[in-house]
Amino acid sequence: MDRRLGGPRTPWHLWVVGLLTLFWNAIGGFSYSMTRFGMLEQLGMSETEIAFFESAPVWSNFFWGLGVWGAIAGSVLILLRSRFAVHATVLALIGLAGSNYWQYFVADTPESLQSLPLTLMIWATTLFMLIYSMRMTKAGVMK
Repeated sequence: MDRRLGGPRTPWHLWVVGLLTLFWNAIGGFSYSMTRFGMLEQLGMSETEIAFFESAPVWSNFFWGLGVWGAIAGSVLILLRSRFAVHATVLALIGLAGSNYWQYFVADTPESLQSLPLTLMIWATTLFMLIYSMRMTKAGVMK
């Protein structure tokens, strides 16, 4: 909000957080889209990796999509200063939990696709987005 209207100004860090997380989450959106459009060969994936993604059950793809698009929506909503960024990020965390459950506990995931550091980075970023959007909502920055 504008100071003239009596609301808090947009803090500079909101733009940094919003843009950096949007860029980070867009990479996930690109990866998800390439997978859903059957363009894994263009990403340089092996036959084993392609077979893994093609054999994924519908429910795991649902959770993956929920995680990816929920996170992108959360970043956009942070930039728009919307309190609904909290809700979108919660959906992203639910999606992340579901897709990680399949990847690490159900599926026979190829070793080349198992990256614990990447998974932890995704969790850290998404949890940071949730905490940040909750704090900005509490501070009255989010509408």
